[in-house]
Amino acid sequence: MRHTKLGLIDAVDGAATPGVTIITPLFGTGVYLIGLNGEVLHQWATDLPPGAYARLLPNGNLFWSGQTSEGPRPGGGKGGLIREIDWDGNILWEYNDDCQHHDFRRLKNGNTLYIGWEIMPPDSAHRVVGAEEGSEADGGVIWGDYLREVDPAGQTVWEWHMHSDLEIEQHPLHIMSTRKEFAHCNSCAELPNGNLLLSFRRISTVMIVEKSSKKVKWYKKNNEWGQQHDAEMLPNGNILLFANGIHVPRGNFHSRVIELNTSSEKEVWSYQGSPTWSFFSPNVSGAQRLGSGNTLICEGLNGRIFEVTPEGQIVWEYISPWFGNHHPTGPSNAVFRAYRYDVGSTEIAGRI
Repeated sequence: MRHTKLGLIDAVDGAATPGVTIITPLFGTGVYLIGLNGEVLHQWATDLPPGAYARLLPNGNLFWSGQTSEGPRPGGGKGGLIREIDWDGNILWEYNDDCQHHDFRRLKNGNTLYIGWEIMPPDSAHRVVGAEEGSEADGGVIWGDYLREVDPAGQTVWEWHMHSDLEIEQHPLHIMSTRKEFAHCNSCAELPNGNLLLSFRRISTVMIVEKSSKKVKWYKKNNEWGQQHDAEMLPNGNILLFANGIHVPRGNFHSRVIELNTSSEKEVWSYQGSPTWSFFSPNVSGAQRLGSGNTLICEGLNGRIFEVTPEGQIVWEYISPWFGNHHPTGPSNAVFRAYRYDVGSTEIAGRI
């Protein structure tokens, strides 16, 4: 949808969930906290474009990744530098891995988990099934994902590698993908029991990996999701995800936000545009279930952030006014993810 207005589009009095929303322009060098009226309440300047996004830690510090110039780029989401930054912009902690991409999380134990790229060994790469033959990266290689947990001193304490810890043949690449990359992990979230919930775009799969054994305990693949992003477990045990809706069967391209019951593997709630094509972001994007029961949605490609009720009514809508140059397509106001924090939360805690 083409937007002719930027900033706050609409806010239904008394219906939007009170709080502060964090926005990280994907092609800019800043992070912004905005109020429900669209006003900028606080901001951080950064020296690099974001690796993907930023969020607030429970202590109120900013947790951010930035794009380094070194390292591979087999797909989007390049990062490389993870930082914890205080309210005044002071860097308190940083960790550099030029292969880091997409997601990074501060764990309950104080360590940091992130996703990285690595070249798959030939004997593992040969086991990759699907996609267009001959579409591997330069040199005929296939890039794979790893997860790494580091302690505050930057020491590696745990790793998981797709090429050695996954039954590769069980997870064929989407027919419209290339064989450049397997399988493009774009979110990693710690569950209450310490296990990990992962989202893999190129195989349209969400997966739970048991931390102790490194084994896959549960997974769900659905090409109808159209290469999803941002799988998060809700307090009720269901999974919320952003179904991008690209490369779907029958070509009915539109996005949805889905709540999935992991036991029945059925959709118990979803949101889509009306008409359906009015809500569509083929890449990036995410969703957050708010304490009110409403859902905050980031339609990332269009820089659109909006809140819907369980019935699907839009009660707050904002279009990011921060544009940066996205070579080769030109100016873009894309946003990878956005989050809202209650003004009484530990993340905000009277700072605004």
